[in-house]
Amino acid sequence: MQKPVVTVMVKAARAAGGVLLRNMNKLDAINVIEKDRMDYASDVDEQAEQAVIKELRRAYPDAAFLGEEGGVQGKKGGSLFVIDPLDGTSNYLHGIPHWCVSIALVENGEPQHAVIFDPLRNELFTASKGSGTVLNDRRVRVSERKDLNGAMLATGFPPRERERAPAQLECVRELLRSIEDVRRTGSAALDLAYVACGRFDGYFESGVKPWDIAAGALLVREAGGRVCDFKGAATGPMDTRGIHGRALLAGNQKLSAELQKLIMQSGFAAACA
Repeated sequence: MQKPVVTVMVKAARAAGGVLLRNMNKLDAINVIEKDRMDYASDVDEQAEQAVIKELRRAYPDAAFLGEEGGVQGKKGGSLFVIDPLDGTSNYLHGIPHWCVSIALVENGEPQHAVIFDPLRNELFTASKGSGTVLNDRRVRVSERKDLNGAMLATGFPPRERERAPAQLECVRELLRSIEDVRRTGSAALDLAYVACGRFDGYFESGVKPWDIAAGALLVREAGGRVCDFKGAATGPMDTRGIHGRALLAGNQKLSAELQKLIMQSGFAAACA
């Protein structure tokens, strides 16, 4: 049974999704800013984030928020909602139909509840710690692939991590000796959601931040998967203490161990240290 807080988070995600859907055919009129080199945001991102916060604050007036667009808002020390109102901004701005809303409730640095909503496909991923992962009312699990042979993996190339691209490309070259292929979708949240439901066998990326991964990490864990850094260690706090970029990999228990080993051997892990 869905937890009451998740019901509120779903309502907030759907509100943001409505904002994004209403504006997706008005791309020429959207005000876009470049936050960093090739890292963009728009006024639609901000509108969607405000829609999320409005719904959450109505139910939880004392909650704090960590958002990609608005930074930290509210009182520290209580519940913290970690929000990416539009994960896949570049896709959205280019008219590529692959983006989502991501919300996690984080306590003491650990995600407790998660919602990822894909408005275009009307796919709703939810999870609560200890209660499993659900996609549109159906329980899902990570894939059962036992090793990298024939695996379908996802990764990303964040603009702020381009100096590490040679090491990552070498890692991909080594992976392609055994895996089926690599996908680069442009949404870390959906990549993790797809690992959680078995569409992708694994995922790895450097430079991701709490709003990119907090919800998705819980989805994977509650679907029976493993989430760690490139050295196999815990991912670190997914709150204001962890806003610097980090490396992350995800998959089922066996495949993630093989993926981690290859990332280490290829030199990509060392490049991200």
